[in-house]
Amino acid sequence: MHCPFCSFEETQVKDSRPSEDGTSIRRRRACPECGARFTTFERVQLRELTVIKSGDKRQPFDREKITRSMQLALRKRPVSAEHIDRAVNGIVRQLEVAGENEVTSFHIGELVMQALVELDKVGYIRYASVYRDFSKPEDFKNFVKELDTLI
Repeated sequence: MHCPFCSFEETQVKDSRPSEDGTSIRRRRACPECGARFTTFERVQLRELTVIKSGDKRQPFDREKITRSMQLALRKRPVSAEHIDRAVNGIVRQLEVAGENEVTSFHIGELVMQALVELDKVGYIRYASVYRDFSKPEDFKNFVKELDTLI
C-alpha cells in the first residue's frame, strides 16, 4: 500500500479489526518513510460489476457513487453515516449475489430508492426528484401522493 502523503511504496499495518457491521476490515497503517498514519478499509468483492448506463454506455461499478448520492439526498437529515453505509452495503450485496456481472443504472437507482424510503422519507423525495427528473411542482405533488399510498 502506497503512503498517501509521500507515496512511499511500503507501509506497515499497525492494527487490524473488523468494522462494526463486519463487512470490511479496518487497518491502521504507518509510513516508515515520513511517519504519517492513515486508515484503510478492505472489503470482500464477490464479482466485478459493470454498470450499463442509458445509451448502452458501460462503466465499472463504483460503490462510492451510491454513497455520495445517498449522502447528498440525506444532507442535513437525522440519518447517521453508519446507517448510510449499512444501506450501501445492503445494495452492493444484493447486486453481487444476484449473479449478474452487468447491472443497469436503472436497477441500481431503484435499489437506492428502496433503501432511502426506509431510511428517511424526505431524503427519498429529494433523491427521486433528481432520479426521476421532476421538472414542475406537480411532479412533486404526484410523487408525494404515491408515497402516501406506500406508507
